[in-house]
Amino acid sequence: MKYVDEYRGEEQAQRFVGAIGRLVTRPWTVMEICGGQTHTLIRSGIDELLPAAVTLVHGPGCPVCVTPLELIDRAQAIARRPEVILASFGDMMRVPGSTTDLLDTKAAGADVRMVYSPLDAVKLAEQNPEREVVFFAVGFETTAPANAMAVWQAHRRGIGNFSILCSHVLVPPAMEAILGAPHNRVQGFLAAGHVCAVMGTWEYDPIAARYEIPIVVTGFEPLDLLQGAYMTLRALEEGRWGVENQYSRSVTRDGNRPAQELLGRVFEVCDRKWRGIGEIPGSGYRLRPELAAHDAELKFEVGEIAAQESPDCIAGEILTGQKKPHECAAFGERCTPEHPLGAPMVSAEGACAAYYRYGRHEKVSSSP
Repeated sequence: MKYVDEYRGEEQAQRFVGAIGRLVTRPWTVMEICGGQTHTLIRSGIDELLPAAVTLVHGPGCPVCVTPLELIDRAQAIARRPEVILASFGDMMRVPGSTTDLLDTKAAGADVRMVYSPLDAVKLAEQNPEREVVFFAVGFETTAPANAMAVWQAHRRGIGNFSILCSHVLVPPAMEAILGAPHNRVQGFLAAGHVCAVMGTWEYDPIAARYEIPIVVTGFEPLDLLQGAYMTLRALEEGRWGVENQYSRSVTRDGNRPAQELLGRVFEVCDRKWRGIGEIPGSGYRLRPELAAHDAELKFEVGEIAAQESPDCIAGEILTGQKKPHECAAFGERCTPEHPLGAPMVSAEGACAAYYRYGRHEKVSSSP
């Protein structure tokens, strides 16, 4: 298929693998930020093709995985109210809260609906003026503009029965939290191309300068990731730091300025808790005060609901690159896609789901 197959060619992939093998002279650890990139790397076996000196670790770039446990519990509490229709993307339906997930909440009688766009939820609110429609707004900068547009449209059109439960998180503060941690092992980043398509690459320049590391904005196909890895490793070998753009077919330095302006009208930056990681200052979005009427957390007074993570889930260590999924004692046994302890096992972008789906747990369990 044109514009896809040309980024999956085996011959070109082998050339990149060979070039990386000739380039690397010492051990390096590189983190890919995006969960979609993680799945491509594991599905394609790229991590196993690279030299043993190169370690790829998986970052916190799965928005479903980092949504705090209490926000899922708050979504369920809102959904159980008889006047509410809770709308969500499908990837949140099976993410476990403290005791259950949204799919089970729906089965128990709550009106939980899967939608393909936040604007579908706005339409639901128009069609059901006697009900309160709440959209579970989860995601990084990639999905934030669409959710901002839904709020802006509802506000302008006077649709007062539409609100969002906001769980937006931002990539740059998470990268800084990882780099500033005492246990950090990351020496270079493959940054998420879709985030940068919205926000541009300019946000990463101060991070690269402060920590003197290379950051390469990378696409999502196998050749994108191999080229991104080559560019990162070349910079490391040459002692260079800074931001490079492998994904130039979609990403510019400035990004999508109209989308950024919309985000600024609807959201303001706030501290945000990340599942398994904890609170990261300035790492999230919340609705601006003038749009508080569309804030479901305020409207339904669920902000006090708290939750405790499972002690058996090491999602935080996986999402910060300290460990890999198969190093979790529960992986593939007490934690499976059918019975997940944490979101990384059930999310379509979760690292644990990738390792399980593509058989990495089988290799571990069969070893001596």
